Amino acid sequence: MDWSQFHYIIKSSKNILIISHLNPDGDTLGSMCGLYSAIKDNYRKKTDMLLMSNVPEIFKFIPYIAEAKHFDKYDKSREYDLVINVDVASKDRMFESEILFNKAKFTINIDHHITNENYADMNLVYPEASSTGEVLYQLMNKLHWKISLETAKCLYTAILTDTGSFRFNNTTAESFETVSQLVKKGVIPAEIYKYCYESNTKEHVQFQAHCISNAVFSDDNKIAYCLIYKKDMERFNTAEDCTEGLAEKLRAIKSVEVSFIVKQLSSSASKISMRSQSIDVSSICAKFGGGGHKLAAGCIIKSNVVEAAQKILDELKHTEL
Repeated sequence: MDWSQFHYIIKSSKNILIISHLNPDGDTLGSMCGLYSAIKDNYRKKTDMLLMSNVPEIFKFIPYIAEAKHFDKYDKSREYDLVINVDVASKDRMFESEILFNKAKFTINIDHHITNENYADMNLVYPEASSTGEVLYQLMNKLHWKISLETAKCLYTAILTDTGSFRFNNTTAESFETVSQLVKKGVIPAEIYKYCYESNTKEHVQFQAHCISNAVFSDDNKIAYCLIYKKDMERFNTAEDCTEGLAEKLRAIKSVEVSFIVKQLSSSASKISMRSQSIDVSSICAKFGGGGHKLAAGCIIKSNVVEAAQKILDELKHTEL
């Protein structure tokens, strides 16, 4: 990769848009805001940031997140010089914002998912990286960009959350070397951790307790899953991100090899989040048009929650647990 090419494209673009993925997590939001911050500091360019879903409450501390706008507020006919996707493994994860991506004069895809489809004009996809935040830090470092405290906070959040606070198998020596440099920029780890993991509402905690207490176990407790209905979310008055971390909590049970969450999107569509101790769940999710990492993946199945759960269970029957 000729890193100077990336520099030239940023420098020569008069208007830039950064797109995060549907149902945003800490990596896509931290990466989006981190890149926005770095472009502002190093090129003094005004860049737009696009959201397809509401920002989860716990991530509203991220620098510049208030500058991001929902897709509904964008002029759909606008043509950007440059559109950059961050942490977006496939074009369908852009949802309706794909219309702005396709109109752009040039597109860049920055990601770390092994299932990434390399769909842009320039694809900076590094599956060995823990997170898109880590990819961005390496990019900025190679280009000798100034990394401000605001940029550092964004990238640290991206890496922290996508490594599960450095617990997941995607955590490497490179990950620790990267965050050590971000801490040297002034990031306070305890502060970011508190925002991301110790700022849940009472309703959020009660909802997750309800889900876990109603979890279903099968195959000698090697499989654990939850069926989540909209009525339950309404009952506990929870936000859309209420299921975040649930699959990990089930996977943490000693006997569990695979866990998954089936969340109702409508009467005929369900969102799946899968986690595993060792088997490749990204290959299972890929069969339904999804993807992700070997031990953490997701997809959307066009079935009600009961049927969607059964389809995942049927796929797991072909897997040695």
